[in-house]
Amino acid sequence: MLPGQTLTVTTSSSDGVTSFNNIKLTGSPIYDDGILLVYGIDTFFDPNFQFNIQGPSDKSDSSCSAKNHTATASDSFDQAIQTLKTGGYSAVASFLGMQLSGVADQSGITVFAPADDMVMNRIGDFGEYPSFFRRHVVPCRLLWNDLVDFGDGSELPTFLEGFAINITRSDGVLILNGVRVFFPDVFFNDRVVVHGVSDVLAAQDNALRIDVDDEEILFDPSEF
Repeated sequence: MLPGQTLTVTTSSSDGVTSFNNIKLTGSPIYDDGILLVYGIDTFFDPNFQFNIQGPSDKSDSSCSAKNHTATASDSFDQAIQTLKTGGYSAVASFLGMQLSGVADQSGITVFAPADDMVMNRIGDFGEYPSFFRRHVVPCRLLWNDLVDFGDGSELPTFLEGFAINITRSDGVLILNGVRVFFPDVFFNDRVVVHGVSDVLAAQDNALRIDVDDEEILFDPSEF
């Protein structure tokens, strides 16, 4: 999934053990539901690993040979990731960089990014990382001009099931789940929009649900 990187597969002639970049698989799959397949390995892959053997021939029928279906999808995030890293949002940039293809479909995504110091102070163990990122991402592309058109009490769905972002205002400042937006449109392109927020988003109650779909991103404030 990392553009320009590959894994070299070898099998021991003595015991039949399969390795990737000289890292052995721990055995049978940890998980296999027919779509997602997960294997355990003993340690992390070395990004600088090199194995001087002849690669797959042009006639190889491997479904992964000489193909990188994810590169195009991940490339669309590159500018956003670099902008976030240089602007003090390295933690969110890392989460965005780890997303797989399909996270930003034709509707795009909107990321509400807290600064690095806020992220480090508010999330704990590794297991919290996926839910942290998903609750800060909305499955559609919303520029600042789109956000300000929402009425107070409007609610945006996120990639974290059951978690929504409630929109309110205080002295003219846009507030999301009690957290103010202080750097609108940190970055935007045709698939990704990023807004800087002052803290990590937490759950809020008593909000009015507004569905955001592929075709209705802007709303008439008079409806609220």
